[in-house]
Amino acid sequence: MRYYIIAGERSGDLHASNLVKEIRKRDGEAVFRGLGGAYLRTAGVSLFADYAEFAVMGFLEVLGNLRKISGYINKTVADLRAFQADVVILVDYGGFNMRVARKCKAAGIRVFYYIPPKVWAWNQGRAKKLKATVDELFVILPFEKDFFRKFDMDVHYVGNPVLDAVKAHTSNPEFRRRYGLSDNDTVIALLPGSRKQELLRILPLMREVVTRFPDWKFGVATVSNLDSSLYAPLKGLSNTFFVEEDTYNLLGNANAAIVTSGTATLETALFEVPQVVVYKTSGFSYAVAKRLIRVPYISLVNLIAGKEVVRELIQGDARGEATAIELNRLVDDAEYRQEMLMDYERITRILDTGSASENAARQMVRILQG
Repeated sequence: MRYYIIAGERSGDLHASNLVKEIRKRDGEAVFRGLGGAYLRTAGVSLFADYAEFAVMGFLEVLGNLRKISGYINKTVADLRAFQADVVILVDYGGFNMRVARKCKAAGIRVFYYIPPKVWAWNQGRAKKLKATVDELFVILPFEKDFFRKFDMDVHYVGNPVLDAVKAHTSNPEFRRRYGLSDNDTVIALLPGSRKQELLRILPLMREVVTRFPDWKFGVATVSNLDSSLYAPLKGLSNTFFVEEDTYNLLGNANAAIVTSGTATLETALFEVPQVVVYKTSGFSYAVAKRLIRVPYISLVNLIAGKEVVRELIQGDARGEATAIELNRLVDDAEYRQEMLMDYERITRILDTGSASENAARQMVRILQG
């Protein structure tokens, strides 16, 4: 089979690469091409383009880049048609991939969607668009199966790839020594995100928090696809250190964390690190989102639990003082920490249904060969 796989951001790239590895085990003649990043490249996928070239977020930012994004969509569809793909596997990155799906459907190309857009969160009518353009949906959150059933869609729940990645992680025993950390140091993980717009809005807040706790050590999770100059607000502080592309080892050594909303909130929970979630976007993007969002929380931790497990500080509430107060509580209030950790355990039990990559690959190959 000839597989064309598309992942538009770091986490999707990681999960797509694990899926590729599992498909290869079940399809000895599999040939892969696609759009993604370093993880897919390492997995042996011939890349048409790197997602870093067009990664944007937020309503206003997307509007300002529509022509650029449309150009990439057209070039990507032209490339997958030239590749003569038997199936296109879309991974997350809804705004881009849903438009690719529509064009592929019109061209008669089979479309699978692994980790589909969070249509249950806002603009639920998009579920009808998925039904019209996608042949098979492979979902990773347990409540999604019931949600899509309301639209007369029988989707495949395959488990959660984030849990797979955490389980597969092997900790580095030299991590603390490498960064000059003693066993007695209080270590706080700062996870500001993997997009330029996230860093520009969150890092000044994080700097304010760091300066309030001079005796604690703050590890900043950085990504290689972003210019290091973006991390300037946290450079030059004596109690910060920078960890590039090694977030899991940072979490494995952290007492608490400040996390920008996204997949990282779930990763932090699975590493059993108490956290506070912060999120800021442009005023326009926030105003639009506030009108459209149909769920009570923005973090996956709270959504899966169905209640507030971790504190969410959003937009105007995402201030240095409020974040520092919550962080101090996460470190010093033993009862508060323990209650959060117990909720983390329940979330892990909910998600633990076997390997998502294996389950998805098995079902995909069975459908294609059947």
